[in-house]
Amino acid sequence: DKRGCDAMRWEVPRGACEGVPRLPRQGRCEPLDAGGASCSICGEGTTDSEGTSSSSAAIVCSACAVCDGALPVFRDKPLAVVGGGDTAMEEADYLTKFASTVHIIHRRDSLRASKTMQDRVLGADNVQMHWNKQVVDVLGDDFITGVMLEDTVTGERESLDVSGLFMAIGHAPATKFLEGCGIDFDDSGYVALPDGGSSRTNIEGVFAAGDVADHVYRQAITAAGMGCRAAIDAERWLAEQGVH
Repeated sequence: DKRGCDAMRWEVPRGACEGVPRLPRQGRCEPLDAGGASCSICGEGTTDSEGTSSSSAAIVCSACAVCDGALPVFRDKPLAVVGGGDTAMEEADYLTKFASTVHIIHRRDSLRASKTMQDRVLGADNVQMHWNKQVVDVLGDDFITGVMLEDTVTGERESLDVSGLFMAIGHAPATKFLEGCGIDFDDSGYVALPDGGSSRTNIEGVFAAGDVADHVYRQAITAAGMGCRAAIDAERWLAEQGVH
């Protein structure tokens, strides 16, 4: 091509892919929150299922503490985590290593997270819990300077000074485009891999990699590794069909 790279093509003989269903060519997997959208920059008018909204633009909002928590902009700063499940506790636990204070904001008076995760996080010296609260506004111009909290019981509002906001209200794999093609999913909507050591799905000749099949790590580097595994599995499958 224009970059001087050689393109490699396989000539697949007629009938080699017989029985393999046609899948939509368009479809992208990415970590999503329970509201059906990922939050990387909270722009004007953004809302989600946790009741979080923002009227400010160009501020620091993240959906992945492991990806962003160690950045200099967050170090030794007060940070907020929105959520009450295991995802939120994992995010908060990681951020305790870098933040001066981790504020956990939850709209209920109890957490859905496992007791083990609750004990680990709530026992940290730099964690502060905000019960029955939801974020109704994100404050700041170029960068976040705080969030506006609303009490879900009384409706009273108060501002909280933070330098970063981490959305941790869960993830949903973007696999709806695969519905109806015969691929099996697990209870959470991820593509099921019958053999945990392989990228093979229940359909012969169809392989899965990345966030559509990974409900544990959901990191770019692990997705890249799974992509390599799927490519090797696909190459070996083609060889088994007599394609070289």
